[in-house]
Amino acid sequence: MSDVPLLRNTLSKKERLSGKAEIERLLSKAHYGNADCIRYCFAAGSGEDCNRIMVSVPKKLFHRAVRRNLLKRRIRESYRTQKNLLPDGKGIDILFMYNSKDIFDYRSVKLSMEKALNEISNSVSDDSHF
Repeated sequence: MSDVPLLRNTLSKKERLSGKAEIERLLSKAHYGNADCIRYCFAAGSGEDCNRIMVSVPKKLFHRAVRRNLLKRRIRESYRTQKNLLPDGKGIDILFMYNSKDIFDYRSVKLSMEKALNEISNSVSDDSHF
């Protein structure tokens, strides 16, 4: 066995953004962007030691909960597998919103997520916005 610690690709409870006050703080300080089928808003410097996310699929686009839940699972899974693209320790809060009337497959959602995470990472590392 090697001495390299294993990185766990989990999405724990502390990595999820919740609470009305926290969401309002995010939306008041947010920077917005688009990446294909995903619209996102983010704010750095939440004071937390990890990055937190929230996922939203509008009922206006998908009336059936089964489809909304499917898309939310795809977004969360694509974030979970690629969250290492974001810098650690910045305390970035992110809201991902699905904004297409079509149901994209996992591969398309993953590519959109990769694009979004790269854009967020570049903006946060620039530090001129914050």
